[in-house]
Amino acid sequence: MKNIILFLLLTNLVSAQEITRRDSLQGGLRTERTCFDVQRYDLNIKVNIDEKSIVGYNDITFKVVDKSNTIQIDLFENMQIDSIIYNTKKLNYKRDEIAVFITFNESLKIGNQEKIRFYYSGNPIIAKRAPWDGGFVFTKDKQGKKWIGVACQGTGASLWYPCKDSQSDEPDLGATIKVAVPNGLMNVSNGRLVGSEDLKNGYTRWDWEVKNPINSYDVTLNIGDYVHFGENYKGLDLDYYVLRENEEKARKQFEEVKPMMDCFQSKFGTYPFASDGYKLVETPYLGMEHQSAVAYGNQYQKGYLGSDLSGTGVGMLFDFIIIHESGHEWFGNSITSKDIADMWIHEGFTQYTEIVFVECQFGYDKAMEYAYGLRNNVNNDRPIIGDYGVNKEGSGDMYPKGALLLNTIRHIVNDDEKWWKILLKYSETFRHKIIDTNTVVDFFNTESGINLTPVFNQYLKYATIPTLELKKEKGKLSYKWKSSESNFNMPIDVKLKNKTIRLNPSNNWTKSNIKIKRLSEVDVLKNKFLIDFE
Repeated sequence: MKNIILFLLLTNLVSAQEITRRDSLQGGLRTERTCFDVQRYDLNIKVNIDEKSIVGYNDITFKVVDKSNTIQIDLFENMQIDSIIYNTKKLNYKRDEIAVFITFNESLKIGNQEKIRFYYSGNPIIAKRAPWDGGFVFTKDKQGKKWIGVACQGTGASLWYPCKDSQSDEPDLGATIKVAVPNGLMNVSNGRLVGSEDLKNGYTRWDWEVKNPINSYDVTLNIGDYVHFGENYKGLDLDYYVLRENEEKARKQFEEVKPMMDCFQSKFGTYPFASDGYKLVETPYLGMEHQSAVAYGNQYQKGYLGSDLSGTGVGMLFDFIIIHESGHEWFGNSITSKDIADMWIHEGFTQYTEIVFVECQFGYDKAMEYAYGLRNNVNNDRPIIGDYGVNKEGSGDMYPKGALLLNTIRHIVNDDEKWWKILLKYSETFRHKIIDTNTVVDFFNTESGINLTPVFNQYLKYATIPTLELKKEKGKLSYKWKSSESNFNMPIDVKLKNKTIRLNPSNNWTKSNIKIKRLSEVDVLKNKFLIDFE
């Protein structure tokens, strides 16, 4: 139970703090950031495990989109800048907390493609409770072999490599990730393995290539005594890198990937990064949606470390980390929010993929049972949408409440064939795109033919959920919504004498012709709609 509480509460730690200048530098989109568009990263580093240090460089290729002679690249303050090279010459720069403002001798011309080489070194932050706080994990496996991972979502990718640390921009042409590690160990990163080279100095460099755009926080490394197995499943390469002692368990546990891929590709479209392949990589922390190298640390158990987040028993029918983190390949990695204030676009949709997987495997009733159980994790403490431009997420409710918002909208639409078409079109329309909440709302309004704006507003912009108020007047049912959103209207289904009836309440009392003897006869279908009722 502690793990479930940790999952729900620790997501709120960052956004509960006061806004600082550093937050504005990391979360804002000033001219020094918007004047250029990152085209690719070519990262080349050595990891000294004994010293817990990194040394190397990142080649940052970018296109100039606005005239400027200064750009902002980000690197945490504890990491050292060795030099920044442009056309063989050193550039001047100024550090301001996380931000590095790099000055060119003259204004860069719009349309030009430029490249800088950013040399750096230092000891990256060590995570205390990865993946929630962000940083490196240095540990050992059961055989005493060194085992290293990194997770940095929310905290920032620039804790370990220089980059444009904003979800508003991704390297359009992909990346290469070259990591030298002590001989006898392997590094696994995103994309496909290009090759490895013994550097004749006690280190072997492992070279990986990503062909697709990638979030900065998705770029990763995993160092350990890994064994590899995999297969081509219906044209998609599935690769697995696990600790040597866990190969047998992994071969059994990871079979769940196949029905998951069948389900997700049928509902959300083809796997978004097929050219880079799909990987699960065992990590010394619970999990993370690292693109094409999904971090897996669920200890080969069903549920969430052997617990059921829904409290219904349904969550023990699948491996939470495999399903949830892989769901992010469609929602978070392919479709990305421009600002982390809109992270519900990642987490709400991805928790909804769990409901979808349950329905694919075990049917609609089990899916609704799982969905109803998730409502116990909704705290209604703060709005789901955070503060824009200051690197602040909203409430951790973005997970269950975001998922149940989508489940609610499905039942507002009240046409499953239409719903699945909408969800598929959403995934395909915004494939490999960076969007915001308004884009999501406009899309669902248009495709459903329903004004869902008040519904989105109520669930995303306020802490509370709507309350359905019922009363009996002269033997007949009356009803209304109590909501934070003004002019709120949303249909709701109830059962009366085994018959499903659709009500259309507003913020004003509506008198119906539905005859009742007592209010207890009315069964509000709360497994389909996230509401309270009085």
